[in-house]
Amino acid sequence: MKAEYFRYLLQFKRPSGTSRGVLHEKETFVLEISENGKKGIGECAVFRGLSFDDRPDYEEKLQWLCENIQQDSEFLKEKLKEFPSIWFGYEQAVLNLKHSGNLYFPSDFTEGKASININGLIWMGDIHYMEEQIQDKLEKGFHCIKLKIGVDWKSEHEILQKLRQKFSKERLELRVDANGGFNKDESKVVLQQLADLDIHSIEQPIKAGNWKDMAELCAETPTPIALDEELIGIIDCNEKKKLLETIQPQYIILKPSLVGGFAGSDEWISLAENQNIGWWITSALESNIGLNAIAQYTYTKHSKMPQGLGTGGLFTNNFESQLDLRGEQLFFLK
Repeated sequence: MKAEYFRYLLQFKRPSGTSRGVLHEKETFVLEISENGKKGIGECAVFRGLSFDDRPDYEEKLQWLCENIQQDSEFLKEKLKEFPSIWFGYEQAVLNLKHSGNLYFPSDFTEGKASININGLIWMGDIHYMEEQIQDKLEKGFHCIKLKIGVDWKSEHEILQKLRQKFSKERLELRVDANGGFNKDESKVVLQQLADLDIHSIEQPIKAGNWKDMAELCAETPTPIALDEELIGIIDCNEKKKLLETIQPQYIILKPSLVGGFAGSDEWISLAENQNIGWWITSALESNIGLNAIAQYTYTKHSKMPQGLGTGGLFTNNFESQLDLRGEQLFFLK
């Protein structure tokens, strides 16, 4: 068995606004494992500025993996526990080597017989740009929309009010993602304003790491709270359990690239379900390689909630994809 990797820069079609600034490009790494004439491909989708493994020795660790690819997977998992996106790329490549083609998790989804319901994501920007995106998603038939908030709450609140005046909660599910954009006192006001508009949930109202404040908010909130960045960097299973028991959120959001791949996601899901905490899966600006693998994995979890999967359409130089979005349903083309 041999392995090699290469760095790849994805270029945004339009600079995309996030709470961490405007993104023009997204760096990623493609891992290829070959054995007996077969090849498996995976994506080590590090997210600079957000990933737990955004470290100076990232490529050094990737090279180490290539040099030690013959080692037992449990040994590699232990050695890569502080590099969740590299482990995730390894998981993909091994599964792809096993199943070949563009397959990672063969199912009715990869047979083209079933689809995944996803939410429409609205990127930050001025009010006109956000309204333009919303109109586009509504015309395409989305019944669940997620808006990034926390930059200009007054304008964002107005958009949500307008949407709710037009569409009841039965017709349009609205989710918001604050990316830690509010402090605790601001959050209490915002959470009530969101509840008045029947908002489904808010992701990460305050910055990650403030367990006590987050626990207080979750205990009193009139709007369900979902943890997102809060999960990043929590490696030990007992620590994960402690976090969920301490904060007791209504939901958790799983980004395989950031929480230790499929194995890490499975662990979080098991712990959450044991505590009656809801969850859904979200992509994190992966290329079509990682997105394809995440979509196939997501289908196998059989969640009935709209999932937060991208469509690969943000980049000008993405890899070819068999994922096909029809309305709000994501399909895999055989």
